[in-house]
Amino acid sequence: MSSESPAHSEELLTVGEVTARTGVAASALRFYEAEGLITAERSRGNQRLYRRHMLRRISLILAARRLGISLADVAEVFTTLPVDEPPSHRDWVRVSRSWKSQLEERRRYIQSLERQLIACIGCGCLSMRACDLLNPDDRLRTRGQGPVRLHEPDEPG
Repeated sequence: MSSESPAHSEELLTVGEVTARTGVAASALRFYEAEGLITAERSRGNQRLYRRHMLRRISLILAARRLGISLADVAEVFTTLPVDEPPSHRDWVRVSRSWKSQLEERRRYIQSLERQLIACIGCGCLSMRACDLLNPDDRLRTRGQGPVRLHEPDEPG
């Protein structure tokens, strides 16, 4: 028979249980906690215990990482979510909407890079310095070093 209380077994999870459920290392949990992304309570023996709804926060952190969303952006959104109780469906919808425009902008940027790459390959000169199609008269030299076009939106065509 377990010595833990029914409330503990139903609501609080140990570090080992959270790592088993999420695949996130204990060190990452400590980091997320230090960054204020998740919270833990302490047992009498000073063991970290996580409320079950922290699994959702951790899952959202992992999803955000896969989408290329920074932890700073995650932290900003998490400031709008309750910490002491599970977020509502409405909260999750709001979070996903807040990132949707960011992801759409990233998609447009990647499509722009793809069009530029295809145009450059189609040109065949392999030289942005001499390319009359994308860089007539080497006008890009005044915009700085490196691939300056790759950091700008498409020019009107």
